[in-house]
This record gives sequence, structure tokens and C-alpha cells, in this order.
Amino acid sequence: MRLTKQTNYAVRMLMYCAANDGHLSRIPEIARAYGVSELFLFKILQPLTKAGLVETVRGRNGGVRLGRDAAKITLFDVVKVTEDSFAMAECFEDGVAECPLVDSCGLNAALRKALNAFFDVLADYTIDDLVKARPQINFLLGLDEFPPAELSPLQAPAA
Repeated sequence: MRLTKQTNYAVRMLMYCAANDGHLSRIPEIARAYGVSELFLFKILQPLTKAGLVETVRGRNGGVRLGRDAAKITLFDVVKVTEDSFAMAECFEDGVAECPLVDSCGLNAALRKALNAFFDVLADYTIDDLVKARPQINFLLGLDEFPPAELSPLQAPAA
């Protein structure tokens, strides 16, 4: 399965907002950080706002922020809002299949099982997980001027 560019950047937008926690994020800043057009991000913003994943604040000092805690937004939440179809084969689409085996096909059952496993894995990861996995994310996104200091041997996580 291949996710759309819209889903990819929706996750990235949420990661930016999570990394910029406590501040409003502005679409031009997010667009600049990822090298994508502002218009494209505004398009993505609509379904995210409607689903409550982000909130918008209007006005001169407005921007966007997460609609709920980053630890409570799963990748599955994002995917189900931004993807139009999960039809992995023609037989997944209602009324389209011409195959006589559509109701008793082993391929259909296998693909459904694979799709459900994919959804289960996405549900196990949150935006918070993605942000915390990259200690330099704020620097990489241009939110911090300097990279975080390297961990001393006493601070380094145990292997």
C-alpha cells in the first residue's frame, strides 16, 4: 500500500506542531521547513481541523496547534482522515468487481487481513512517538537555532 503525499505531509505538519509545543505554528513556517507549498498545506489543514487533530487560531498572530495531545494522535487517526480509499484490489470496491469469486476469494481475505495488520501497526504509533524518536527535530525543522548538546556518557541511553 502506498500512502498519498497528503497523508505524508499531514503527519509532518502534526510533527511540526508537536515539536513546537506551547507555540502557534504558522503555515508559511511549516511549508518552509518541509519545502512544500503553503497552498498544499492549507488543503491538508481542512480535514485535520474537521477531525479535531489540529486547531486553527485566526488573526494577525494566529496559527495552528495540535487539537489534542500528541501522545493521543495515532498514525491511524491521520491516515483514516487523509486517505480516500483503502481498496488494495478491485474486489475491495463496492459494486465494481466482476470476478465470480468475489464473495469467496482467498486473495480478498488475505488482503483484508494484511490491511487490518497495517492499521493495527499505525494505531500503535503516535505523533509524540515520532517526535521523541528524533532528539534534534526542533533544530532540523528550524525551530531551534542550535542543535541540542551531545549527550554525555552519563546521559546516554543504555544499550
